[in-house]
Amino acid sequence: MCPTTLPSFAAVRICLVYDCLFPHTVGGAERWYRNLAERLAEDGHEVTYLTLRQWDRGERPDIDSRVKVVMAGPRMALYTGGRRRILPPLVFGLGVLAHLLRHRRRYDVVHTASFPYFSLLAAALVRPFCGFTLTVDWHEIWSRNYWLEYLGAIGGRIGYLVQLLCVRAPQQAFCFSRLHASRLQGEGLRGSVTVLEGEYAGSLDVPEAAPASPLVVFAARMIPEKRVLLGLAGFAGAARRVPGLRAVFFGDGPERDVLLSEIAAQGLGDRVDAPGFVASERIDSALREALCMLSPSMREGYGMVVVEACARATPSIVVAGEDNAATELVDDGVNGLVVERDDPEAIAAAIVRVHESGIAMRRSTASWFAENRTRLSLESSLRAVLDSYGHVQRPPS
Repeated sequence: MCPTTLPSFAAVRICLVYDCLFPHTVGGAERWYRNLAERLAEDGHEVTYLTLRQWDRGERPDIDSRVKVVMAGPRMALYTGGRRRILPPLVFGLGVLAHLLRHRRRYDVVHTASFPYFSLLAAALVRPFCGFTLTVDWHEIWSRNYWLEYLGAIGGRIGYLVQLLCVRAPQQAFCFSRLHASRLQGEGLRGSVTVLEGEYAGSLDVPEAAPASPLVVFAARMIPEKRVLLGLAGFAGAARRVPGLRAVFFGDGPERDVLLSEIAAQGLGDRVDAPGFVASERIDSALREALCMLSPSMREGYGMVVVEACARATPSIVVAGEDNAATELVDDGVNGLVVERDDPEAIAAAIVRVHESGIAMRRSTASWFAENRTRLSLESSLRAVLDSYGHVQRPPS
């Protein structure tokens, strides 16, 4: 099945705002904005990508040349100890404010990520003076309790209040899951929210359900929320019951050194590989042969890796949780399993169950992808985004 042709609209001047750019930084939001920028440019729109610099001076960012990349701030370390630093969002917010004020009537639409918030606040502040439509992607809405857990009593309250200010700014809102759309409305969004179910930009061909190798694949940035050590413990339990079972943990981050130490401590070096950040082709190859994709994450705004695994007829194992929207992409027992408890034994039992299902779950996963590929495709979301741009009237030059 080939991607559908997007509807044709008059060219719109669009400013995409996000402080990261794939592949210079890697994540679900980064992939979304890169894909969005390139497909909008391909469709004839005038696209500017406003971001922080993540590449060496003198180099050109790795993106389609039809997309104009503008730096709103210098190269900065975004994370410390697996958590976002405060300074880069502040610098980026000021850079966005300055850029939009400097180019007041340059854009018809400013399309920004909600996070890291200060850039959204900057766009909302100048919107009445600049005449653009403000479109906001809410990949996640954090609960008040999660803010307190993440930043502590004082920082958490401040972060939650900043989020509330962003929610209540006039905007066209998009979410990528029903979980976060419901939260957004519950926090006081003025207006409606559109759920974009599709972010997958790969082939929509139905995969062949070939027999799997005894391999478990983890692919994520290794931060505390992804719970890579829980995944390792679950694998270790399954490995005692499945002869020859192996695992590969793709990704880098502050938890990787701890993972490597734990692999050595448990004597799993001959069964578990943790190569760090690798080329996408290597992850693709591993997913195609894998028994399952394992995601023990406690917090996901979407869960792209689940769709990527399904596109290769590989079932996924995810862990239920109040902040995990990836469970919306798994029909339990069809294209994977939803583990109800975040403990190693439950995860191990799920891996064993997928192993025992043999080719049957791979076939049902391929069928699930065939049934859902259109709504999960990037084109389906682009169509909704372009519909939202369709009412924009360019002011006279």
